[in-house]
Amino acid sequence: MTRPTPHHRTAYPYHHPTPTRWADNDVYGHVNNVTYYAYFDTAVNAYLVAHGALDLHAGEVIGLVVETGCAYFAPAEFPELLSVGVRVARLGSSSVRYELAVFRAGEETACAQGHFVHVYVDRGTRRPTVLPEVLRRALEALQS
Repeated sequence: MTRPTPHHRTAYPYHHPTPTRWADNDVYGHVNNVTYYAYFDTAVNAYLVAHGALDLHAGEVIGLVVETGCAYFAPAEFPELLSVGVRVARLGSSSVRYELAVFRAGEETACAQGHFVHVYVDRGTRRPTVLPEVLRRALEALQS
């Protein structure tokens, strides 16, 4: 398997400020690997809520994560203000592949980058459903 190379900050149209927390550090003194997934999820959902594309409590459509992955290039630690870059690599009729990267303050290349795939489903039936227009427009603005 070929090791990915860190992306540049400008490859991502949206950046979500993400401060590290004391609890993010592990016993080795850096942000634990699983914490990056929480950063990814927070950045995507914050973007969707801010653009009126996600109603967390009453929306008829919700996104379920069906695939995820991450590569790590350099450590981050508490206290730091990070930025999570978000872009859409593939937009289907009911799914989206997000690509994300974590940047340390003042650095132009990612310290970690990954992806996850959301399948959007009906909240009640949990069956895949066509993306609502407001969600599709918000996602199209993130296409790389």
